[in-house]
Amino acid sequence: MNLLIVTACPNGQVTSVLCSRLLQAAAERLGWQTRVEVHDARAIGAPLSEADIAAADLVLVVKTGELALGRFVGKPLLQATPAEALADPQRFLREAPERARPYAEDAAAPSARKRLVAVTACPTGVAHTFMAAEALQQAATRMGIELQVETRGSVGARNLLDDAAIAAADAVLLATDIEVDTSRFAGKKVYRCGTGVALKQPQQTLERALNEARALSEATPAEGKAVASSGEKTGPYKYLLTGVSYMLPMVVAGGLLIALSFIFGIEAFKEEGTLAAALMKIGGESAFQLMVPLLAGYIAYSIADRPGLAPGMIGGLLASSLGAGFIGGIIAGFLAGYSAKAIAHWVRLPASVEALKPILIIPLVASLFTGLVMIYLVGSPVAGMLAGLTAFLDGMGSTNAILLGVLLGGMMCVDLGGPINKAAYAFSVGLLASSSYAPMAATMAAGMVPPIGMAIATVLARRKFAQSERQAGKAAGVLGLCFISEGAIPFAAKDPLRVIPASIAGGALTGALSMYFGCKLMAPHGGLFVLLIPNAINHALLYLLAIVAGSLVTGLLYALIKQPEAQPLAVGAQ
Repeated sequence: MNLLIVTACPNGQVTSVLCSRLLQAAAERLGWQTRVEVHDARAIGAPLSEADIAAADLVLVVKTGELALGRFVGKPLLQATPAEALADPQRFLREAPERARPYAEDAAAPSARKRLVAVTACPTGVAHTFMAAEALQQAATRMGIELQVETRGSVGARNLLDDAAIAAADAVLLATDIEVDTSRFAGKKVYRCGTGVALKQPQQTLERALNEARALSEATPAEGKAVASSGEKTGPYKYLLTGVSYMLPMVVAGGLLIALSFIFGIEAFKEEGTLAAALMKIGGESAFQLMVPLLAGYIAYSIADRPGLAPGMIGGLLASSLGAGFIGGIIAGFLAGYSAKAIAHWVRLPASVEALKPILIIPLVASLFTGLVMIYLVGSPVAGMLAGLTAFLDGMGSTNAILLGVLLGGMMCVDLGGPINKAAYAFSVGLLASSSYAPMAATMAAGMVPPIGMAIATVLARRKFAQSERQAGKAAGVLGLCFISEGAIPFAAKDPLRVIPASIAGGALTGALSMYFGCKLMAPHGGLFVLLIPNAINHALLYLLAIVAGSLVTGLLYALIKQPEAQPLAVGAQ
């Protein structure tokens, strides 16, 4: 058998290479001759020659996006997703000749297929963004839909949608948990949902995008805001998450720099002129001072677009200087955003000066209003409340600490990166600016428990899991060590009534133990790798014990209550 293997996964070159290597190895074990072409996001690979294609007996195309296949017309060809090909590569290859069909370009002509473009974005830009994109592309391949997905993660935008792709699309799918710029989609039909829905129900999401998308109505220049869908779901929570998403890189950078300063000793930064003092100045005195203004500014930006950014940041800086902290910043962001939006909507000016409204009138009036409210009405009461909360957290007894740990730990495990998880995380991150480090420790420890627990369960009760689930368990374990709770989503989506309670039990225990041990974490992300920084966490061994204890509880509990897979699948997996 002369086999051609073509892999193309626009959102991950690693996936493309992994598929090609595993399939090539499996083909060689079968005694087949192979030629491989690998594509990454920039279509870089080893192109197959015309002679290679002419001599091929079978063509395998493993992809999660659109790929031109016209050169294979008339050749026996099988298209599959990486998940299908990697579940059992050798069996996949043995079945491929029977499943392959001569490729006819007309059968898959672009004009005869539905076209969608999509954008995925979550507040942290780490897991949900890319997992949702992968799920959507796999579903689109199965459904015969042309789909191009732009991911807006923590590393920036990838696989950018160009004007031609947007113009050719039948609809636009915005699977986003935060506000994104929609001005380029003016005139197109748009369907909105969260990344969690797209990840768990990708096929239904694509169907709804095609059937339920509604046209965007372009805002007038006088309103100074991005276009909005008539059916889009927005609100205070989404605005808050948008602010948090822009704030997080600043918090992570500042927290890790502070933690690095502790390498030289907990109080080494007090000595002027030392490297420890410089690190603390960059992280604590600069990055952390920008945290609240960024939060407030981008909350206002998500509400009123660019005219809200300046008053939001000014209000956030006032919140910091008045001692109102992150709670004051949230209030300032909403004050600035809604006041800027109201001015844009209600204030009407002569056409000759209308252009000055978004760059002069709105920033001036909204900043004045927000600043005066913060100084005379909000600042002092919120500062007192925050000081009281900080004092309570620092001075609470062991019983109250354990209860708070149980609450934060349980919340981190309820929806695995969803609204409840993000609320607990945002609360803990906000307290870092007030030097309250214990809630952050409990939150991060508990967030690692669900994926690590699933990995443990797949080892303890491996006969209850299919081969694909055992492979997913290994990946979940790695993600858990990195504090990516979303690693447990494949298990929770398939068996939520067992996975979620088991995760909550382990997470609550871990949170309680972390608070009971008095663990304090200086950095807001990084998982176990933060432990490599000396003094980033106090009581490091007890902290590890809390994580191990909760993970074991989750793993053991789920291993006990998990229902075995159907017998034929279980036998075939051995």
